[in-house]
Amino acid sequence: MHHNGSIVQRRPYPSPNPHVQLEEITYYSDGLKVKGLLAAPIAEGQYEGLLYLRGGIQHVGMVRPARVAQFASHGFIVFAPYYRGNRGGEGRDEFAGDDRQDAVNGVEVLKQHPMVDKERIHLFAFSRGGIMALWTAILRDDITSVVTWAGVSDVVFTYNERKDMRRMMKRVIGGTPNSMPEEYRDRTALFRVNEIDAPVLIIHGMRDVNVSYQQAVLLENALREHDRPYETWYFPAYTHFIPPVENARLVRELCEWMRKCT
Repeated sequence: MHHNGSIVQRRPYPSPNPHVQLEEITYYSDGLKVKGLLAAPIAEGQYEGLLYLRGGIQHVGMVRPARVAQFASHGFIVFAPYYRGNRGGEGRDEFAGDDRQDAVNGVEVLKQHPMVDKERIHLFAFSRGGIMALWTAILRDDITSVVTWAGVSDVVFTYNERKDMRRMMKRVIGGTPNSMPEEYRDRTALFRVNEIDAPVLIIHGMRDVNVSYQQAVLLENALREHDRPYETWYFPAYTHFIPPVENARLVRELCEWMRKCT
C-alpha cells in the first residue's frame, strides 16, 4: 500500500536557471502514479515551500519549467503537480474533481524535501489552479498562505462564461450544470471557504475574458462573509495575461507577501 505523496521516481529535468535544480517527480495520489515538477535552489539552506497549481487541462496550460524556476529563484522549494492523466500520469484529469487530491497530496511531496521548512507551505495558483488551491486550503490545515492569480473560484460560472470550454467540461465532468448540478456544485469551493484558515491574496486583471474578474469578486465576497483574512490586487487595464515586466514585479511582490504571512 503506497501512502499519498510517497515518491516512486525522480529524474533530473533540464533547468533554465543555473541557480535552480529541477526534477520530474512521480508520486502516489489515491493509488495513482501522478507526475509533477520539483524546483529547488542549488544553494544549501532552509526554504519555505510553495505548491504551484497550474492552470488549464491536459496539454493546455501545462507547467512551464521557467515559471517554476522563477519562483524557486526567489527562495522557495517549489512543487508543481501536472495532475492525474497528464504527461504519462495515471488516471484522468477531472477539472477539480478527485484530481484535487493531487494538489492536496503534493504538499506531502514538498514536505519530504530535506531543505524545506515544513511549517511554511504556501499555495500559488493560476487560472484553473485557483479552484485546486481553494480545495487544498479547505482540506488541509497546514497551509501558510494562498495566492490565486486569475483564479477560477466557481466551476458553474466557468461553464457559463467559456463557451469554448463547454465540450471539454461536459466530457470531463460528465454533463452540464443543468444535467449534473451536483457534480458541478461539488467542485465549487465557495460553499466551504469558511474552512480556509490561511490568508488569501486574490490577483486579477479586470479585463480578463478567460476567467472573468467576477470570479475574483465571488471569492472575495465569500471570504468576507465568513470573516476570513484576504487581500485583493486588482488591475483595471489587464486581461488574463500580464506583460512580462509587470509579471516579474508581481511575482517578487507576492513572494514578499507570502513570506510575511504568519
